Amino acid sequence: MKKIAIIGAGISGLSIAQLLKASYEVTVFESADKPGGLVKCERVEGNLYHPVGGHVFNSRRQDVLDWFWSFFDRENEFTKATRNAVVYMGKPIGYPIENHIYQFDGATQQQIIADLLAIDKTEQPEPTNFEEFLRCRFGETLYNIYFKPYNEKVWKRDLKTVPLSWLVGKLPMPTVDEIIYNNFNKASEMTMVHSTFYYAKQNGSQFLADRLAEGLNIYYNSSIDKLKKLELGWDLNGELFDKVIFCGNIKRLPDMQGELMDISEFVPSINELEYHGTTSVLCDVDPNPFSWIYMPDKSHHSHRIICTGNFSETNNAEGKLTATIEFTDYMDKAEILDNLNKIPYFRSYITHKYTEFTYPIQDIQTREIISSLKMQLEPNGFYLLGRFAEWEYYNMDAAMGAALDLYSNLLKLKY
Repeated sequence: MKKIAIIGAGISGLSIAQLLKASYEVTVFESADKPGGLVKCERVEGNLYHPVGGHVFNSRRQDVLDWFWSFFDRENEFTKATRNAVVYMGKPIGYPIENHIYQFDGATQQQIIADLLAIDKTEQPEPTNFEEFLRCRFGETLYNIYFKPYNEKVWKRDLKTVPLSWLVGKLPMPTVDEIIYNNFNKASEMTMVHSTFYYAKQNGSQFLADRLAEGLNIYYNSSIDKLKKLELGWDLNGELFDKVIFCGNIKRLPDMQGELMDISEFVPSINELEYHGTTSVLCDVDPNPFSWIYMPDKSHHSHRIICTGNFSETNNAEGKLTATIEFTDYMDKAEILDNLNKIPYFRSYITHKYTEFTYPIQDIQTREIISSLKMQLEPNGFYLLGRFAEWEYYNMDAAMGAALDLYSNLLKLKY
Protein backbone atom coordinates (compact mmCIF):
# COMPACT_ATOMS: atom_id res chain seq x y z
CA MET A 1 0.00 0.00 0.00
CA LYS A 2 1.31 3.45 -0.95
CA LYS A 3 2.25 5.73 1.93
CA ILE A 4 1.13 9.37 2.16
CA ALA A 5 2.28 11.90 4.75
CA ILE A 6 0.00 14.79 5.67
CA ILE A 7 1.54 17.77 7.41
CA GLY A 8 -1.01 19.51 9.62
CA ALA A 9 -4.12 18.24 11.43
CA GLY A 10 -6.35 21.22 10.83
CA ILE A 11 -9.65 20.76 9.02
CA SER A 12 -7.90 20.44 5.64
CA GLY A 13 -5.43 17.82 6.85
CA LEU A 14 -8.06 15.83 8.74
CA SER A 15 -10.42 15.89 5.77
CA ILE A 16 -7.91 14.68 3.19
CA ALA A 17 -6.62 12.04 5.63
CA GLN A 18 -10.11 10.62 6.13
CA LEU A 19 -10.68 10.60 2.38
CA LEU A 20 -7.42 8.76 1.65
CA LYS A 21 -7.17 6.32 4.56
CA ALA A 22 -9.23 3.56 2.91
CA SER A 23 -6.86 3.33 -0.06
CA TYR A 24 -3.49 4.45 1.31
CA GLU A 25 -1.38 4.20 4.42
CA VAL A 26 -1.80 7.71 5.83
CA THR A 27 0.26 9.37 8.55
CA VAL A 28 -0.55 12.85 9.86
CA PHE A 29 2.08 15.03 11.50
CA GLU A 30 0.74 17.75 13.82
CA SER A 31 2.91 20.19 15.76
CA ALA A 32 0.23 20.88 18.41
CA ASP A 33 -1.05 18.51 21.07
CA LYS A 34 -4.55 18.16 19.59
CA PRO A 35 -6.27 18.42 16.21
CA GLY A 36 -8.15 21.37 14.75
CA GLY A 37 -5.71 24.04 13.61
CA LEU A 38 -7.62 27.32 13.39
CA VAL A 39 -10.86 25.72 14.63
CA LYS A 40 -9.43 24.52 17.96
CA CYS A 41 -11.38 25.42 21.11
CA GLU A 42 -10.56 25.34 24.81
CA ARG A 43 -12.43 25.71 28.09
CA VAL A 44 -11.67 28.77 30.22
CA GLU A 45 -13.44 29.07 33.57
CA GLY A 46 -16.10 26.72 32.22
CA ASN A 47 -16.68 28.77 29.04
CA LEU A 48 -15.90 27.49 25.55
CA TYR A 49 -13.33 29.76 23.90
CA HIS A 50 -12.78 29.92 20.14
CA PRO A 51 -9.36 31.63 19.85
CA VAL A 52 -9.90 32.14 16.10
CA GLY A 53 -13.46 32.89 15.00
CA GLY A 54 -16.62 31.02 15.86
CA HIS A 55 -16.66 28.25 13.30
CA VAL A 56 -20.04 26.97 12.11
CA PHE A 57 -20.96 24.57 9.32
CA ASN A 58 -23.04 24.67 6.18
CA SER A 59 -22.22 24.43 2.49
CA ARG A 60 -23.63 25.06 -0.98
CA ARG A 61 -21.80 21.98 -2.21
CA GLN A 62 -23.86 18.83 -1.93
CA ASP A 63 -20.75 16.62 -1.97
CA VAL A 64 -19.39 18.50 1.04
CA LEU A 65 -22.70 18.14 2.89
CA ASP A 66 -22.94 14.42 2.11
CA TRP A 67 -19.36 13.77 3.18
CA PHE A 68 -19.61 15.83 6.38
CA TRP A 69 -22.83 14.22 7.59
CA SER A 70 -21.39 10.76 7.08
CA PHE A 71 -19.37 11.46 10.27
CA PHE A 72 -22.06 13.05 12.45
CA ASP A 73 -25.58 12.62 13.80
CA ARG A 74 -27.20 15.83 12.59
CA GLU A 75 -30.33 15.52 14.73
CA ASN A 76 -28.73 14.60 18.05
CA GLU A 77 -25.26 16.18 17.95
CA PHE A 78 -26.03 19.55 16.34
CA THR A 79 -28.35 22.50 16.60
CA LYS A 80 -29.51 24.34 13.50
CA ALA A 81 -29.73 28.12 13.77
CA THR A 82 -30.76 31.00 11.55
CA ARG A 83 -28.10 33.63 11.18
CA ASN A 84 -29.06 36.70 13.21
CA ALA A 85 -26.31 39.19 12.42
CA VAL A 86 -26.44 42.95 12.84
CA VAL A 87 -24.35 46.03 12.19
CA TYR A 88 -24.05 48.14 15.34
CA MET A 89 -24.33 51.86 14.54
CA GLY A 90 -25.51 53.30 17.84
CA LYS A 91 -28.24 50.69 17.61
CA PRO A 92 -28.46 47.31 15.86
CA ILE A 93 -29.14 47.56 12.12
CA GLY A 94 -30.01 44.31 10.37
CA TYR A 95 -27.42 42.53 8.26
CA PRO A 96 -26.79 42.76 5.39
CA ILE A 97 -27.09 46.47 5.86
CA GLU A 98 -28.40 47.19 2.34
CA ASN A 99 -31.52 45.11 3.11
CA HIS A 100 -32.27 47.22 6.20
CA ILE A 101 -32.13 50.79 4.92
CA TYR A 102 -35.59 51.31 6.43
CA GLN A 103 -34.02 51.04 9.91
CA PHE A 104 -32.00 54.26 9.47
CA ASP A 105 -33.27 57.75 10.24
CA GLY A 106 -35.21 59.51 7.46
CA ALA A 107 -32.37 61.74 6.26
CA THR A 108 -29.95 58.83 5.89
CA GLN A 109 -32.61 56.79 4.09
CA GLN A 110 -33.08 59.60 1.57
CA GLN A 111 -29.33 59.82 0.91
CA ILE A 112 -29.02 56.07 0.38
CA ILE A 113 -32.07 55.97 -1.90
CA ALA A 114 -30.69 58.85 -3.98
CA ASP A 115 -27.37 56.96 -4.33
CA LEU A 116 -29.12 53.79 -5.46
CA LEU A 117 -31.28 55.61 -8.02
CA ALA A 118 -28.18 57.32 -9.41
CA ILE A 119 -26.45 53.95 -9.74
CA ASP A 120 -29.49 52.50 -11.50
CA LYS A 121 -29.64 55.36 -14.02
CA THR A 122 -25.92 55.55 -14.79
CA GLU A 123 -23.88 53.07 -16.73
CA GLN A 124 -21.29 51.94 -14.20
CA PRO A 125 -17.71 51.17 -15.20
CA GLU A 126 -16.55 47.65 -14.51
CA PRO A 127 -14.95 47.75 -11.03
CA THR A 128 -11.30 46.75 -10.84
CA ASN A 129 -10.87 46.54 -7.06
CA PHE A 130 -12.79 46.19 -3.80
CA GLU A 131 -13.32 49.91 -3.24
CA GLU A 132 -14.72 50.48 -6.72
CA PHE A 133 -17.00 47.49 -6.32
CA LEU A 134 -18.46 48.78 -3.05
CA ARG A 135 -19.02 52.31 -4.38
CA CYS A 136 -20.60 51.08 -7.61
CA ARG A 137 -22.78 48.49 -5.94
CA PHE A 138 -24.02 50.30 -2.81
CA GLY A 139 -23.42 54.03 -3.35
CA GLU A 140 -21.43 56.68 -1.50
CA THR A 141 -23.52 56.90 1.68
CA LEU A 142 -23.44 53.21 2.59
CA TYR A 143 -19.80 53.08 1.52
CA ASN A 144 -18.83 55.93 3.82
CA ILE A 145 -20.87 55.01 6.89
CA TYR A 146 -20.32 51.25 6.84
CA PHE A 147 -18.37 49.49 4.10
CA LYS A 148 -15.27 51.68 4.17
CA PRO A 149 -14.75 52.00 7.95
CA TYR A 150 -15.63 48.38 8.64
CA ASN A 151 -13.40 46.85 5.97
CA GLU A 152 -10.52 49.17 6.79
CA LYS A 153 -10.69 47.95 10.40
CA VAL A 154 -10.64 44.34 9.20
CA TRP A 155 -7.98 44.58 6.49
CA LYS A 156 -5.95 47.62 7.61
CA ARG A 157 -5.17 48.57 4.05
CA ASP A 158 -6.37 50.73 1.19
CA LEU A 159 -9.41 48.94 -0.23
CA LYS A 160 -8.17 49.73 -3.75
CA THR A 161 -5.47 47.10 -3.17
CA VAL A 162 -7.95 44.29 -2.40
CA PRO A 163 -8.60 42.25 -5.59
CA LEU A 164 -12.11 41.33 -6.68
CA SER A 165 -11.23 37.63 -6.70
CA TRP A 166 -11.44 37.78 -2.89
CA LEU A 167 -15.18 38.56 -3.07
CA VAL A 168 -16.45 35.37 -4.68
CA GLY A 169 -18.83 33.63 -2.30
CA LYS A 170 -18.02 35.95 0.59
CA LEU A 171 -20.38 38.90 0.12
CA PRO A 172 -23.98 39.35 -0.96
CA MET A 173 -24.10 41.01 -4.38
CA PRO A 174 -27.66 42.32 -4.84
CA THR A 175 -28.79 44.51 -7.71
CA VAL A 176 -30.47 47.87 -7.04
CA ASP A 177 -33.85 46.28 -7.83
CA GLU A 178 -33.19 43.54 -5.29
CA ILE A 179 -32.14 46.03 -2.62
CA ILE A 180 -35.31 48.07 -3.09
CA TYR A 181 -37.49 44.95 -3.16
CA ASN A 182 -35.87 43.55 -0.02
CA ASN A 183 -36.45 46.82 1.86
CA PHE A 184 -40.10 47.05 0.79
CA ASN A 185 -40.65 43.50 1.99
CA LYS A 186 -38.29 43.65 4.98
CA ALA A 187 -36.55 40.58 3.66
CA SER A 188 -33.80 38.86 5.61
CA GLU A 189 -30.63 37.65 3.92
CA MET A 190 -31.14 33.97 3.15
CA THR A 191 -28.84 33.52 0.16
CA MET A 192 -25.51 33.51 2.01
CA VAL A 193 -24.07 30.06 2.66
CA HIS A 194 -24.25 30.54 6.43
CA SER A 195 -27.68 32.21 6.56
CA THR A 196 -28.55 29.03 8.42
CA PHE A 197 -25.86 26.96 10.04
CA TYR A 198 -25.16 23.91 12.16
CA TYR A 199 -23.23 24.04 15.41
CA ALA A 200 -22.20 21.18 17.69
CA LYS A 201 -24.17 21.03 20.92
CA GLN A 202 -21.01 20.20 22.88
CA ASN A 203 -17.51 21.69 22.44
CA GLY A 204 -18.18 23.61 19.23
CA SER A 205 -15.74 23.18 16.37
CA GLN A 206 -13.34 21.19 18.59
CA PHE A 207 -15.99 18.47 18.56
CA LEU A 208 -15.77 18.42 14.75
CA ALA A 209 -11.99 18.21 14.75
CA ASP A 210 -11.93 15.46 17.38
CA ARG A 211 -14.46 13.37 15.44
CA LEU A 212 -12.60 13.80 12.14
CA ALA A 213 -9.39 12.77 13.88
CA GLU A 214 -10.85 9.41 14.95
CA GLY A 215 -9.30 6.41 13.24
CA LEU A 216 -6.35 8.39 11.90
CA ASN A 217 -2.67 7.77 12.59
CA ILE A 218 -1.68 11.20 13.95
CA TYR A 219 1.67 12.07 15.49
CA TYR A 220 0.98 15.00 17.84
CA ASN A 221 3.69 17.38 19.07
CA SER A 222 5.55 16.40 15.91
CA SER A 223 6.88 19.26 13.80
CA ILE A 224 8.37 18.67 10.35
CA ASP A 225 11.26 21.10 9.96
CA LYS A 226 12.96 19.68 6.88
CA LEU A 227 11.64 18.00 3.74
CA LYS A 228 14.12 15.52 2.32
CA LYS A 229 13.33 14.45 -1.25
CA LEU A 230 14.87 11.12 -2.22
CA GLU A 231 14.77 9.25 -5.50
CA LEU A 232 12.13 6.89 -4.12
CA GLY A 233 10.02 9.39 -2.23
CA TRP A 234 10.10 11.71 0.76
CA ASP A 235 11.93 11.29 4.05
CA LEU A 236 10.02 12.83 6.96
CA ASN A 237 11.58 12.33 10.38
CA GLY A 238 13.30 9.17 9.15
CA GLU A 239 10.21 7.59 7.61
CA LEU A 240 9.84 7.18 3.83
CA PHE A 241 6.63 8.30 2.08
CA ASP A 242 5.57 8.14 -1.56
CA LYS A 243 3.78 11.50 -1.45
CA VAL A 244 3.33 14.46 0.86
CA ILE A 245 0.27 16.69 1.30
CA PHE A 246 1.29 19.94 2.95
CA CYS A 247 -1.49 21.59 4.96
CA GLY A 248 0.74 23.96 6.90
CA ASN A 249 1.88 27.51 6.21
CA ILE A 250 3.51 28.01 2.82
CA LYS A 251 5.81 30.63 4.31
CA ARG A 252 7.63 27.76 6.03
CA LEU A 253 8.45 25.99 2.77
CA PRO A 254 11.60 27.96 1.82
CA ASP A 255 13.30 26.86 5.07
CA MET A 256 12.00 23.30 4.74
CA GLN A 257 13.04 22.58 1.15
CA GLY A 258 15.70 19.99 0.51
CA GLU A 259 18.28 19.55 -2.23
CA LEU A 260 15.91 17.86 -4.66
CA MET A 261 13.02 20.29 -4.10
CA ASP A 262 14.20 23.57 -5.55
CA ILE A 263 11.56 26.31 -5.26
CA SER A 264 14.06 29.16 -5.16
CA GLU A 265 12.31 31.06 -7.98
CA PHE A 266 9.18 31.25 -5.80
CA VAL A 267 10.87 32.25 -2.54
CA PRO A 268 10.69 36.05 -3.04
CA SER A 269 6.97 35.82 -3.85
CA ILE A 270 6.29 33.54 -0.89
CA ASN A 271 8.14 35.88 1.45
CA GLU A 272 6.06 38.82 0.19
CA LEU A 273 2.69 37.16 0.82
CA GLU A 274 0.70 39.31 3.22
CA TYR A 275 -1.55 38.22 6.04
CA HIS A 276 -3.26 39.35 9.22
CA GLY A 277 -3.32 37.92 12.67
CA THR A 278 -6.16 38.12 15.20
CA THR A 279 -6.34 39.10 18.82
CA SER A 280 -9.49 37.48 20.18
CA VAL A 281 -10.94 38.28 23.58
CA LEU A 282 -13.31 35.97 25.44
CA CYS A 283 -15.80 38.14 27.32
CA ASP A 284 -18.96 38.00 29.36
CA VAL A 285 -21.57 40.07 27.50
CA ASP A 286 -25.07 41.43 28.02
CA PRO A 287 -27.96 39.18 26.98
CA ASN A 288 -28.70 39.62 23.27
CA PRO A 289 -30.26 37.55 20.47
CA PHE A 290 -27.44 37.94 17.93
CA SER A 291 -24.95 35.61 16.29
CA TRP A 292 -22.53 38.17 14.81
CA ILE A 293 -22.29 41.91 15.52
CA TYR A 294 -20.27 43.97 13.01
CA MET A 295 -18.87 47.27 14.22
CA PRO A 296 -17.72 50.07 11.86
CA ASP A 297 -17.38 52.52 14.79
CA LYS A 298 -13.98 54.26 14.60
CA SER A 299 -13.83 55.00 18.33
CA HIS A 300 -12.42 51.53 19.00
CA HIS A 301 -10.40 48.96 17.03
CA SER A 302 -12.58 45.85 17.23
CA HIS A 303 -14.50 44.95 14.09
CA ARG A 304 -16.86 42.21 15.26
CA ILE A 305 -18.37 40.34 18.17
CA ILE A 306 -19.03 36.63 17.66
CA CYS A 307 -21.76 35.67 20.12
CA THR A 308 -20.65 32.07 20.52
CA GLY A 309 -22.54 31.84 23.80
CA ASN A 310 -25.75 32.04 21.76
CA PHE A 311 -24.66 29.13 19.52
CA SER A 312 -25.02 26.57 22.32
CA GLU A 313 -25.96 26.88 25.99
CA THR A 314 -23.10 24.54 26.87
CA ASN A 315 -20.61 27.20 25.74
CA ASN A 316 -21.33 29.27 28.85
CA ALA A 317 -20.47 28.86 32.51
CA GLU A 318 -23.46 29.23 34.79
CA GLY A 319 -24.76 32.80 34.93
CA LYS A 320 -22.75 34.01 31.92
CA LEU A 321 -23.31 34.70 28.24
CA THR A 322 -19.99 34.64 26.42
CA ALA A 323 -18.74 36.08 23.15
CA THR A 324 -15.46 36.51 21.32
CA ILE A 325 -14.50 40.09 20.45
CA GLU A 326 -11.99 40.26 17.60
CA PHE A 327 -9.25 42.73 16.77
CA THR A 328 -7.10 42.60 13.66
CA ASP A 329 -3.43 41.91 14.45
CA TYR A 330 -1.70 42.16 17.82
CA MET A 331 -3.15 44.06 20.78
CA ASP A 332 -1.61 44.06 24.24
CA LYS A 333 -3.80 43.67 27.31
CA ALA A 334 -3.77 47.37 28.22
CA GLU A 335 -5.00 48.29 24.73
CA ILE A 336 -7.61 45.56 24.86
CA LEU A 337 -9.05 46.73 28.16
CA ASP A 338 -9.12 50.34 26.96
CA ASN A 339 -11.07 49.31 23.86
CA LEU A 340 -13.49 46.93 25.56
CA ASN A 341 -15.24 49.68 27.48
CA LYS A 342 -16.19 51.32 24.17
CA ILE A 343 -17.77 48.18 22.72
CA PRO A 344 -21.52 47.46 22.98
CA TYR A 345 -22.79 44.60 25.16
CA PHE A 346 -19.41 44.16 26.91
CA ARG A 347 -19.56 43.19 30.59
CA SER A 348 -16.26 41.68 31.69
CA TYR A 349 -12.96 40.37 30.34
CA ILE A 350 -12.17 36.66 30.75
CA THR A 351 -9.06 35.95 28.64
CA HIS A 352 -7.44 36.74 25.30
CA LYS A 353 -5.05 35.24 22.77
CA TYR A 354 -3.11 36.46 19.75
CA THR A 355 -2.80 34.18 16.70
CA GLU A 356 -0.30 35.46 14.15
CA PHE A 357 -1.64 33.77 11.00
CA THR A 358 -5.42 33.88 10.60
CA TYR A 359 -6.33 35.70 7.37
CA PRO A 360 -4.30 35.46 4.14
CA ILE A 361 -4.33 38.57 1.97
CA GLN A 362 -4.30 38.13 -1.79
CA ASP A 363 -3.22 40.54 -4.47
CA ILE A 364 -3.88 40.23 -8.18
CA GLN A 365 -0.93 37.84 -8.65
CA THR A 366 -1.37 35.53 -5.65
CA ARG A 367 -3.46 32.82 -7.28
CA GLU A 368 -1.24 32.71 -10.35
CA ILE A 369 1.86 32.33 -8.16
CA ILE A 370 0.34 29.52 -6.10
CA SER A 371 -0.92 27.76 -9.23
CA SER A 372 2.55 27.88 -10.80
CA LEU A 373 4.14 26.56 -7.61
CA LYS A 374 1.66 23.68 -7.52
CA MET A 375 2.51 22.80 -11.12
CA GLN A 376 6.16 22.48 -10.13
CA LEU A 377 5.57 20.55 -6.90
CA GLU A 378 2.86 18.07 -7.84
CA PRO A 379 4.87 16.05 -10.42
CA ASN A 380 7.28 15.42 -7.52
CA GLY A 381 4.49 14.05 -5.34
CA PHE A 382 4.06 17.15 -3.19
CA TYR A 383 0.65 18.82 -2.83
CA LEU A 384 -0.58 22.02 -1.19
CA LEU A 385 -3.92 22.05 0.62
CA GLY A 386 -5.52 24.47 3.06
CA ARG A 387 -5.96 28.14 3.93
CA PHE A 388 -2.30 29.04 4.38
CA ALA A 389 -0.87 26.34 2.11
CA GLU A 390 -2.89 27.67 -0.84
CA TRP A 391 -3.19 31.23 0.54
CA GLU A 392 -6.96 31.12 0.19
CA TYR A 393 -9.48 32.55 2.65
CA TYR A 394 -11.20 29.19 3.18
CA ASN A 395 -14.07 28.78 5.59
CA MET A 396 -14.37 25.33 7.12
CA ASP A 397 -16.69 24.00 4.41
CA ALA A 398 -14.50 25.45 1.65
CA ALA A 399 -11.48 23.67 3.17
CA MET A 400 -13.43 20.41 3.06
CA GLY A 401 -14.41 21.12 -0.53
CA ALA A 402 -10.77 21.68 -1.49
CA ALA A 403 -9.87 18.36 0.15
CA LEU A 404 -12.57 16.58 -1.86
CA ASP A 405 -11.25 18.20 -5.04
CA LEU A 406 -7.67 17.11 -4.32
CA TYR A 407 -8.86 13.59 -3.52
CA SER A 408 -10.66 13.43 -6.88
CA ASN A 409 -7.54 14.63 -8.67
CA LEU A 410 -5.42 12.00 -6.96
CA LEU A 411 -7.89 9.31 -8.01
CA LYS A 412 -7.76 10.55 -11.61
CA LEU A 413 -3.99 10.14 -11.47
CA LYS A 414 -4.64 6.54 -10.37
CA TYR A 415 -2.32 6.90 -7.48
